[in-house]
Amino acid sequence: MDWFSGAGLWWLIAALLLGIAELLIPGVFLIFIAIAAAIIGVVTLLFPELGLAGQFGGFVIWTIVTVLIGKRWYRDYPVDTLDPKLNDRVARLIGETVEVTQAIENGHGRVRVGDGEWPAHGPDIASGARVRVVGADDGVLRVEPVPPALS
Repeated sequence: MDWFSGAGLWWLIAALLLGIAELLIPGVFLIFIAIAAAIIGVVTLLFPELGLAGQFGGFVIWTIVTVLIGKRWYRDYPVDTLDPKLNDRVARLIGETVEVTQAIENGHGRVRVGDGEWPAHGPDIASGARVRVVGADDGVLRVEPVPPALS
């Protein structure tokens, strides 16, 4: 049996390259595809008579299995982060004090957040007043008045 030629070696090389790509571009789930390629590489080395269709079929099946296992793993054991709201801009705004730029009348108006403006819902409040962001619905901030001592 020649271990260093044939499709098995190519599958293992593909697995290695996918693993390296995962290190260079983390978070793309390439590691699960690499695991599937490694499994098919080993199976092909053990059973060299496995045809190309069997190899690709097995690869597809093992890719689905490893991705589903990985998805479940990350759901059950989430990665801890120092900033859990990093990619949730609206969640980061909750609790912030902002200025009303367009008076909130009949529940609708606009507020300044940083160098931009966001639509806002809340009680009637005059332009220029300070409000606190208490939530958001579909990109519209929910605000409430800030007591004068806190603004």
